[in-house]
Amino acid sequence: MNIDSSHILSITTFVYMAAAILYISYWVFKAKRLGIVATTVTIIGFLMQTFALGYRWYESYKLGYGHAPLSNLYESLVFFAWVTIAVYLVIEWRTKSRIIGAFATPFATFAIAYASFNPSVDSQIEPLVPALQSNWLLAHVITCFLGYASFAVACGLAIMYLIKSKSPNPEEGVTGALPSLKMLDDLMHQTIIFGFLWLSVGIITGSIWANRAWGSYWSWDPKETWSLITWFIYATALHARFVKGWRGKRIAILSIIGFCSVIFTYFGVNYLLAGLHSYAAPQ
Repeated sequence: MNIDSSHILSITTFVYMAAAILYISYWVFKAKRLGIVATTVTIIGFLMQTFALGYRWYESYKLGYGHAPLSNLYESLVFFAWVTIAVYLVIEWRTKSRIIGAFATPFATFAIAYASFNPSVDSQIEPLVPALQSNWLLAHVITCFLGYASFAVACGLAIMYLIKSKSPNPEEGVTGALPSLKMLDDLMHQTIIFGFLWLSVGIITGSIWANRAWGSYWSWDPKETWSLITWFIYATALHARFVKGWRGKRIAILSIIGFCSVIFTYFGVNYLLAGLHSYAAPQ
């Protein structure tokens, strides 16, 4: 029986799903062992996915293509899930708060599940289209997705903040198990800064790549335009924080709006708007 990378990634989907359920159960039932198991399962899934991505790159070489697994919708969804888990695990390690996993791991689970089980998403390894045959591919995709993954985690933190802040008894029951509002606010802010910096680098590298591929740094392609809109939303959030002193609920709402813009930039443009990035659309 031949096992390829897509099979391993399909199995990883269920591992992440189990981890998300364990984190949610840990939050609801406050059982320390569930939290430890959730972290262990997440790390196992992350290592499996890391191996699968490396193996998929090897498969590409065997087919004579030799490109990194970052070239189509399937691979980008898988990579988004991988980076989201990586960002989350760093935050868990820094904060020692496993409950954040109940709101972060579902994003990765949904992404890899959509890639693995949606029949419209082709998992086959194909040769690169001419527009992608550039050394800027890795730089652009990695930096953009570091930004996207950070915004996903920031969105999860924002949801946690709003749940806790709207509770009549925020220090009791399931809301009492959540980190303090100050901690959530600080983490949300730090994660947005991290994501904003990487998205900025991603837009810059994309512009350089566009000039190499199409002879223009900026073409107002729908994905370019929506990337800029997303950038301005997070720039507004940071400006409001630094200059106006906004904190808490207002920043949380902007974080959620920003991630909705990320989702539209990533999915909506591919489905609804034709442009230079149409090669990333589902088949």
